[in-house]
Amino acid sequence: MKKGINKTTFRLSFCAVVSALGTALMMVTSLVPVGAYALPCFAGILLVSIVIEYGKKWAFTSYAVISILSLILVGDKEAVVYFIMIFGYYPIIKNILEQKINTIILRYILKLLIFNVAIIISFFVVIFLLSVPVEEFSIMGVCVPWLFLVLGNFFFIIYDYAVSTLIVRYVQNLRNKIFKKN
Repeated sequence: MKKGINKTTFRLSFCAVVSALGTALMMVTSLVPVGAYALPCFAGILLVSIVIEYGKKWAFTSYAVISILSLILVGDKEAVVYFIMIFGYYPIIKNILEQKINTIILRYILKLLIFNVAIIISFFVVIFLLSVPVEEFSIMGVCVPWLFLVLGNFFFIIYDYAVSTLIVRYVQNLRNKIFKKN
């Protein structure tokens, strides 16, 4: 951080930029076919830097900002539901779980439990609030939500590993470039 810049001003500016980037990623979900699933993940990953630098309180605030702006501005409401229900707050919750729980197996059980509950609730939100017909979730007689849930758990474990890897890369490579100590 440069001399003469107030720490609070820099913190607020940094969180605002991350929130703007997250909102911009969410807005792109309408343009990219797989964006409803991938871009909420990336928007949530941006919050990792805030968790590391300024803590959970600031990260939850940025999560709320991205969520509210996405509700207002983003055309793909299904993507907004996924961001709000799991991918937006997960990097923050991941930090809490990894600090508080030492047992890896218990940690993964809790992570998968949180994911599964959030995805099931998301499904019902999409059905009832967004009025998506249940028939759209069936292909040739196969109930796709169950398939998505099973595959989702597999991809969630990969996502969790990817977030951990990105955290390490952020701390090793990017952090010192953003927050130069003078």
